[in-house]
Amino acid sequence: MNFAEAASLPETIYTVWSNVFQRGMLKPGERLLVHGGSSGIGITAIQLAHALGSSVVVTVGANEKGENCIELGADLYINYKKQDFELELQEEGVDVILDMVGGAYLSKNINILRPEGRLVHINAIDVSSVGLDIWKVMIKRLTITGSTLRSRDYAFKKHLSAEVKRYVWPLIEAKKFKPVIFQTFAFSEAAAAHRLLEQNKHTGKIVLVR
Repeated sequence: MNFAEAASLPETIYTVWSNVFQRGMLKPGERLLVHGGSSGIGITAIQLAHALGSSVVVTVGANEKGENCIELGADLYINYKKQDFELELQEEGVDVILDMVGGAYLSKNINILRPEGRLVHINAIDVSSVGLDIWKVMIKRLTITGSTLRSRDYAFKKHLSAEVKRYVWPLIEAKKFKPVIFQTFAFSEAAAAHRLLEQNKHTGKIVLVR
């Protein structure tokens, strides 16, 4: 791999492995929903889940992004600007949800989770207060969790690194996972990179290189 490809791996792979596979306990044959499927986290979750035998649904803000996700291994995309993901998924449901939106998505997520489902939060773009139907959580035996890696201690990070090396690195070597670089910028163009990021038109990672 070149520098940009290699540099794009650690944050997304560590985040996805920790939250989707450790906390979310995604298993082969289960169905994963990823909100923000075209993000760096999203494309990583798609490829890893697909390679390890799970089906993947993503929400995206444009059909072009959705088609990109399909090419990477997603089975279905939902354009949240035109479709309501709760209505689209209410019949079949999902087993695990990786959510970086929060807010009003909470009740929708709970409604479409199958019994024993797991909802994992890694961010909250929408920080508005929402109600939680505790009874529905109890009836469906749901798990709601979340995490951030920055504050974890060395022992945890060491164990996580060992799992990534054991389970993920072979997928990369077998060409079952590939970095997706949307665009690279020189360090002197960092401001332009941020402007592109804020436009939210990219799929994959934006990387600063020397």
